[in-house]
Amino acid sequence: MAFGRLERTAGPQPMSDINMTPLIDVMLVLLVIFMITAPLMTSSLKLDLPKTDAAQPTDTPSFVSVAIDPQGKVYVGDESLDAAAFAKRMADVAKKNPQTEVQLRADKTVPYGQVAELIGVVQKAGLNRIGFVAQPTK
Repeated sequence: MAFGRLERTAGPQPMSDINMTPLIDVMLVLLVIFMITAPLMTSSLKLDLPKTDAAQPTDTPSFVSVAIDPQGKVYVGDESLDAAAFAKRMADVAKKNPQTEVQLRADKTVPYGQVAELIGVVQKAGLNRIGFVAQPTK
C-alpha cells in the first residue's frame, strides 16, 4: 500500500448570474391570475336585476350589452351615453351586423316606459334581437 499524494483541484467557481426560472414562474402565475379575473370585471355596473326561474345564459357570438341604472342613465358596456350618442352607437352596430343581439340589463326600479323607449331606439336602429338579462332565483 502506497500512500500517494492526491492533488487537490480547485472547487467550482461561484455563479454570478441570477437564476431567472423562479422569476419567470412567478410572472406566469400572475399572468394566469389576470387572464382569469379580467373577464369577471367587465361588468362593474351594479344593478338590481329581476329574478326569475327561466333565466338561462345564452351563447351568442355577437352581442352588445346595454344597461339602464336606477337614475335612468344608459350604458353600453361600461360607457355612459346620452340619448343621441346611444342612438348613433346602435345604428353603427346595426350597420356592421344586423344580427347582433342586444342584451338589455335594466334595474328593477326603472319604470317600464324608459325600458320601452330604449327598446324603440334599438329597433329603430335596425337591431331586432333583444335579450332581457335577469338573475336566476336560488
